[in-house]
Amino acid sequence: MDETIIKRVKNFPPLDETVMKVQEIANRKNSSIRELTQVVEKDPMLTANILKATNSPLYGFSREIKSISQAISLFGMATIRGFALASMMQTSIKMDMSPYNLTKEQFLNISLTQNALMFAWYSKVDREMLDTLMPASFLLEVGKVILAEELKEEGKDKEFAEELKNRKLASEVSALEEDMLSTSSEEVTSAILEHWNLEPKIVNAIRYSLNVDKADEETKPYALALNVVVNAINTTGKFKPEGLKEAYEVIDDYELDREKFVKAVESVGG
Repeated sequence: MDETIIKRVKNFPPLDETVMKVQEIANRKNSSIRELTQVVEKDPMLTANILKATNSPLYGFSREIKSISQAISLFGMATIRGFALASMMQTSIKMDMSPYNLTKEQFLNISLTQNALMFAWYSKVDREMLDTLMPASFLLEVGKVILAEELKEEGKDKEFAEELKNRKLASEVSALEEDMLSTSSEEVTSAILEHWNLEPKIVNAIRYSLNVDKADEETKPYALALNVVVNAINTTGKFKPEGLKEAYEVIDDYELDREKFVKAVESVGG
């Protein structure tokens, strides 16, 4: 990874105190809904952002979620942890995603949709894996924030944006990043999460999300789930035929439950 990108990672905003507390509580065994609720509710902006996210139509709840404790009961602590990280991205991280032909709002909505798809899918497959997959699916694309800055700094942003129009798959976007910046957003995201001291399971799941066969046996199931989601929804667009075709091929190749994934796609609006 180029020294300038490494420097950008080191200068990336650290987790704020509230998000760090949310992380600690969500990771600790025997922590309570009340304990997590009290921490979140001390931060009005975080509370508002979490409730806004949980009430997104993407998650498919028919009734309004009015409190943090209700949100935790419905989604679980790991998902609230993901919402807290997403809220920090929204409020604390400056981003210009124009090299990826996206506004900030579009970029954040892609992350939310990836998370909603993961929740709809793996809540029916293996809820224990959601402890890792929910924060990971929120953070899949965060490395692109740094790569967008680097593309602008090197004067490659317009060339990248134009070439990106010809790329339909997540792997093709990653290859373009490698061609122009000698690294991928998966590697940069992993470096950011290490900078934030997130657990290795999340870091490695993202690092190998587009290179599943290179992951160790513990990491592979998580990287595989992320691979399917990032194929179905990536920064070139949500639920495009090419991406869904790739996602279904991965599901069939690795003998995952295709029916549950199809239902998840339908519930999120694909």
